[in-house]
This record gives sequence, C-alpha cells and structure tokens, in this order.
Amino acid sequence: MTRFLIAAAMLVGLAGTGLMGPAMAQAPTPPPPVVREITKIAGEVYRFRNNAHYSVFAVTPAGIIATDPINAAAATWLKDELKKRWPNLAIKYAIYSHDHADHISGGEVWTDAIFVAHENAKEPIIGEKRPTPAPQITFSEKATIELGGTVAELHWVGRNHSNNSVVLRFPKERLIFAVDFMPVKGVAFRDFPDAYLDEWIESLRRVEAMEFDILAPGHGALGTKADVVAFRGYLEDLRAQVMAAVRAGKTLEETKKLVDLSKYKDWGGFEAMSQLNIEGVYRIVQWTRRPN
Repeated sequence: MTRFLIAAAMLVGLAGTGLMGPAMAQAPTPPPPVVREITKIAGEVYRFRNNAHYSVFAVTPAGIIATDPINAAAATWLKDELKKRWPNLAIKYAIYSHDHADHISGGEVWTDAIFVAHENAKEPIIGEKRPTPAPQITFSEKATIELGGTVAELHWVGRNHSNNSVVLRFPKERLIFAVDFMPVKGVAFRDFPDAYLDEWIESLRRVEAMEFDILAPGHGALGTKADVVAFRGYLEDLRAQVMAAVRAGKTLEETKKLVDLSKYKDWGGFEAMSQLNIEGVYRIVQWTRRPN
C-alpha cells in the first residue's frame, strides 16, 4: 500500500511539472461517429447504410420487406426510423443475404418479422450461434414473397462467397440485392474464406442471365450488370494466372510476384486485399492441382 501511494504521488508531481511524456498525457482517441442513412433506390425500394454495411428494404401498403439487420444497434435505429416515416407499417419479412454475422446480427430487434434464408444458412446460424433469430422459412432454389402488391424474388445461384448466399430481385424495379459475392469495382474479400471459387464464377454467370438494371451490394456504391461481368472477369483472370504458376511448380511467394493484377489497381480494396486474393486462390488451386 505504501509503495502504491508513493508511486501515485510521484505521478501527480510529474504531471504538475510537465515532465510526463506525450504518450502518458494524451487521452485515447474517441471512435468516429456511426454513419446511418436511408436513401431511395427505385420505386419504393430503399437502401439502409450503417457505416460500410448496406441492406435494402421495400415499403408496401401491407408492411415492409427488409433484409440484413447488420447488428442490434443498426436494427434498432432502422426500426425507429421506419416507425417515424411509416407509422402504421411494421417489418413483416426479414431476408438474410447469407449466414455471416457481420450482416445478419441483431434480428431479434425486429419482433414482428418472419425471417427467411436459404436452407443452407440455418445450420451455421444455429450451430455457430449467430446473434440473431434462426430463419423460420427456408428455400432451396427459388422463393417469392408477395406483400401489398410488391413482389420480391429470392434466388439461390449456387455456392460462391458462402454456400447460402441469396440474390433478392425486385422485378418491377429491375433491381437486385446481393452481398459480398459480386462487389462493385472492388476485389474479393481477403483470402477467400468460406468460398467456392469455380462455382462462384458460375454463379455470377447465372446472375448475368437475370433481368435487372441496378445492383445494390452489401458494401460500396450501387452498380449495374456490367459490374457483375467485370468482377467475373477479375476472378477468371486471377484464377488463370495462379493456376499457371501452380502448374509450373511455383511457390506462393513466387506466385505473388508473378501474378499481375495491375489493371484492377483502381478498384476498392486493391491495396489491402489483392495479395490476400492471390494467397487464397493459390490455396484453393492446390486442393485439386499439382505440378508435373
């Protein structure tokens, strides 16, 4: 106890004489404020932003069709904001884009909602204890929600960023919402965790065959079908270059030096993620390919 009091007295004395270093004197930097906003996309379909995460919702006379809650604080803010703007309407359906927690957490806030997801999402949501309700309705290939005259189609186009990613299409608005597997002018996430590369490319082809004009991704700016085509080209280019290096017996470090992705240098995440993308594809390719 005595030693503690002496040490405390010394600190007070140093503070009074200005001899404490800058690191000791500085207060911790507060976190940046959370950015939340709602913008109209087309018709009565809106986009909700919570910092770098986005979801969409459609307002109908019979209620609201919503998508990813993102987290409990975001879901609470959105619920309150919807009540201010449309006081007589509640969220009737909540659609999970896929099972990853950074997009679907916090659904317990939407107490009136029926939760919908692809059938492959239910097991990890329950088994990995996602902090959100398990889906009450699941589907395998395609499902349709009709509410207050609004039609929302749910499509499973195969495995890609996960094995349960959903494409939500609003036919009247010619708009789709999909998360993490077709970024707009951006590279893929890190080293392709939880991903199925070859099937991912095929799933993008299926999306390209759909009728839509607007792509609303889970991160970043709105896009078009051309952005889906461009991202498929990126994956095909990346896979081909890595495959050639692996077949030539190159190590991972040699492959990272050989693969040239410079044409995508202006895309989002390039500096942080492009080398990780190469590492991930190198790992995936090695599962099924060996050098001669």
